[in-house]
Amino acid sequence: QVQLVESGGGLVQAGGSLRLSCVASGRIFSVNGMGWYRQAPGKTRELVADITRGGSANYADSAKDRFVISRDNAKNTVYLQMTGLKPEDTAVYYCKADVTLAYDRPLLNFWGQGTQVTVSS
Repeated sequence: QVQLVESGGGLVQAGGSLRLSCVASGRIFSVNGMGWYRQAPGKTRELVADITRGGSANYADSAKDRFVISRDNAKNTVYLQMTGLKPEDTAVYYCKADVTLAYDRPLLNFWGQGTQVTVSS
């Protein structure tokens, strides 16, 4: 069993902040790349930010100046610190992890169940 569990979503006023967390657990040998994606109502899922095991981060243009992705490899956890939230950030935010189940096994992609972020004006 491999599970990704997100937390930290909720309702926030425009201009506010939220910190999302995602922990990977189960039969995991190692967690490599991790990332955050979001899907707004009526839209397709899009990348928000991702991060390598070594800490190199990549951001969508809409997130570059407001969001920070980080991770704690010892805890198999990735975070997304969001500030200056806007109504257009409203979406379900999904965590993704690239996981190996044993040494020298191929990478597998796993997704969390999503956490709702709602930003009101």
